[in-house]
Amino acid sequence: MAAFDVIVLGAGPGGYVCAIRAAQLGLSAAIVEPEELGGLCLNWGCIPSKALLRNADVLNTINNAADFGITVGSVDASLDEAITRSRRVVHRLVRGVTSLLRSNNITVVNGRGVLLDSRRVLVDTESEPLEANKAIVIATGAQERELPGLEINGETVVTSRHALDRRDLPERVLIIGGGATGCEFAYFYRSYGSAVTLVELMPSLLPGEDAEITAALQDSLTRQGIEVLTESRVNRLTDGGAELDIAGTSRVIPFDMALVAVGMQGRTEGLGLETAGVATGPGGYIECDDTMQTNIPGVYAIGDVTGPPLLAHAAMAQGVLAAETIAGHDTQPLIKEDIPRAVYCHPQVASMGITEAQAEERGITVNVGRFPYRANGKALSLNDYAGMIKVVSDAETGALLGAQMVGPECAELLGELSVAKLLEATPLEIGRAIHPHPTLSETLMEASLAAFGEAIHM
Repeated sequence: MAAFDVIVLGAGPGGYVCAIRAAQLGLSAAIVEPEELGGLCLNWGCIPSKALLRNADVLNTINNAADFGITVGSVDASLDEAITRSRRVVHRLVRGVTSLLRSNNITVVNGRGVLLDSRRVLVDTESEPLEANKAIVIATGAQERELPGLEINGETVVTSRHALDRRDLPERVLIIGGGATGCEFAYFYRSYGSAVTLVELMPSLLPGEDAEITAALQDSLTRQGIEVLTESRVNRLTDGGAELDIAGTSRVIPFDMALVAVGMQGRTEGLGLETAGVATGPGGYIECDDTMQTNIPGVYAIGDVTGPPLLAHAAMAQGVLAAETIAGHDTQPLIKEDIPRAVYCHPQVASMGITEAQAEERGITVNVGRFPYRANGKALSLNDYAGMIKVVSDAETGALLGAQMVGPECAELLGELSVAKLLEATPLEIGRAIHPHPTLSETLMEASLAAFGEAIHM
């Protein structure tokens, strides 16, 4: 029976990061993965979708070249070539992950793993179970949810995974569900010329995010020619049409492709959780403590299988936390609300921490600073200046509570905010820090100062 200090089930970002960190700490590690290294994020999520969104950005820049005094002829935008480029990006990163695992002496076992107990994993491609000397880490990720009446057929009714490999352009696209996936695909398909209708059950395209920011996003998507229907329900799909309930009014919308983006669910089926006694909670997600350990000592879970936020960078941070805990290090729990969040349509939406409304619900008196992109020199130079930065601070202590942003490349500002939160910097200190000029980062500086009435360029 092969034995390792740590056995990780799943080779997504959280899984392979956990294995690498365990190896750095002197532990032997193995990864059990039935599909491609890199998991859903690298192969069929974060990376290929961002490659396609870059194509959309380039196409929009070309189509708006006249704004820069540049005349172009007819433009032939090949969706097939865009998909091919995105797959090249994926394959390059998969090779990189393979090399990283090899250089860290991590054993990769191709197959599906099932828990026999808290120390043994049976892999369907192996004759003998694998034994974990210290811990098993479940990092199997998530899969797309399906709803009654929205059954997936892979052709006319698809998930994001199907869309990321579809090489013919649908003339009419219906997207069911807002959120990051819905908004990003709406922007992408509209950029390539499809007629797009985006349907969201909730009042906001991004439930839980700041109302001002999401309203600005919806306004921008509408101006791009995307039909946005919030507080609307798709009752059922028929051949080429969707029956909708819009504020009590029935409507049929024809489509050539319906993309179902109604969320994800943890991939726990067939893992042997019941056999090992591992507890799950609401939504079927695995329950963990602050160190990512489940109710069974020596069994950990990280990433999407543990529930929201379903984000690759959250999974990676949890992977490091689990590995360091297993190695006996003192660790600090992650604060979920401080994990940065981003939507990569255009304009981008990015946020960290709590919103103004959430702070007020907790009885916190806040100072709020706002700064528009239209007052930023770099944004004007880019001819891309729709949006704003919003910074929320505690009026009593001055502490940074959160920030919400909509505008060009605002996701790139999240790193600065995460560092500031980690170091307990206040918005005033962010504002006093010298930011290079001209850069988009000055919008964050000015918004931070605006929370104290000290913004210069507004």
